[in-house]
Amino acid sequence: MLGWDDGGVSMTVDDFRRIALSFEGAEEGSHMGSADFRVGGRIFATLAGVKQGYGNLMLSPEQQADFVAELPEVFLPVPGGWGRMGATHIRLAAASEDVLTGALRSAWKLRVGKNATARTKPARTKSPARRKRNTAAQLPGRKKR
Repeated sequence: MLGWDDGGVSMTVDDFRRIALSFEGAEEGSHMGSADFRVGGRIFATLAGVKQGYGNLMLSPEQQADFVAELPEVFLPVPGGWGRMGATHIRLAAASEDVLTGALRSAWKLRVGKNATARTKPARTKSPARRKRNTAAQLPGRKKR
């Protein structure tokens, strides 16, 4: 159980923006024409589904399952591959301030944690370029058949 009080008050885009920007280091940006919210340059929430009445949260698949199970009238997975990776719609009209704040905090904390992990991992080096194999027809002095 997530233990949130329903509160009975629906949230708006302005509420989503205000709460998202209240977290330490959060900044508003734009991604594909929609407002997004980032920490450390990485997205933790968007307003890409605002025309449908949704805010979007970048959660883990496990977090998504918990949110949807607890409040299916408020949370639903984003369709397709993004949803399978944890991207989750929140129905703003069905969410209380406590629910929206807790959900945005979860997405923000997940992103902050991933950012910290990324800084501590050694940088990946590119593997040497693979050489193309020459076929006999490509070698100098050979005729193509």
